[in-house]
Amino acid sequence: MGDVGKTIRLNRILRGPGRGSLVVAFDHALVLGPIPGTENPIQQIRQFADASVDGILLNLGLLRHCAESLSPGRTPGIIARIDWTTVWNSLSEGAGGVLRSCMLATPEEALRHGADAVLTYMVVGTGDADFEAKEVERNARVARECEQIGIPLIVETLARGKGVENPGDSKWLKLHTRMAAELGADVIKTDYAGSVEVMRSVVEECPIPILVLGGSRNEAALDVVRGVVESGAAGVFFGRNVFQADDMLAFLRKARAVLDHADARVLAQS
Repeated sequence: MGDVGKTIRLNRILRGPGRGSLVVAFDHALVLGPIPGTENPIQQIRQFADASVDGILLNLGLLRHCAESLSPGRTPGIIARIDWTTVWNSLSEGAGGVLRSCMLATPEEALRHGADAVLTYMVVGTGDADFEAKEVERNARVARECEQIGIPLIVETLARGKGVENPGDSKWLKLHTRMAAELGADVIKTDYAGSVEVMRSVVEECPIPILVLGGSRNEAALDVVRGVVESGAAGVFFGRNVFQADDMLAFLRKARAVLDHADARVLAQS
């Protein structure tokens, strides 16, 4: 029965063969504070929904406040971030390198808040064996909890640390995406490999769908969307490239146009 629940909820986010998913990450403020584009969150979330994105990633506290702004019949799939990490600050130069992660909610609590899926971090390559062991353990525990209640688990798998020269290197991408799949994740959120060919090899060797994150604002973001489509990935999971765009709605329309014609673009490249 849990698998049926997962399938129904995943279908609200993943669009299936030939049409890539467009998911907006809007969980940044918990780690980075009110960065540009997040100052009026309720209005922004309403605009995402009106643009018919397939999913929105939110922290639970914000989800409680935005429920009334989501119009009936136009609500995207809701993905709840249920953990927190110091990785973004601890691994920067001069930060001291103390790594910590913690859970903020359980999958059951996210389900009660109306979430269609939950999302957690899993970071490798840090050089801190104890930290990484805890990353694996807590993701395994969350995966078992998700199985019990029928809510999908999306794991944001990343390679970060002094030993990671290129987070988009295929050796790192293939390692941590497969690790998450083996732990019981249903979908991956991860870095772009930098080229269609390398990304395609990562997608082909991962047994579960991959959504590609956008990272910092990138003027070539639409080229990344095209590369994602041609690689066979399930779609994109963009944050700053959406809410910091000069014309957010125009960017979403263009990204959707590329993702809606995924089959045609892949066939043209074959």
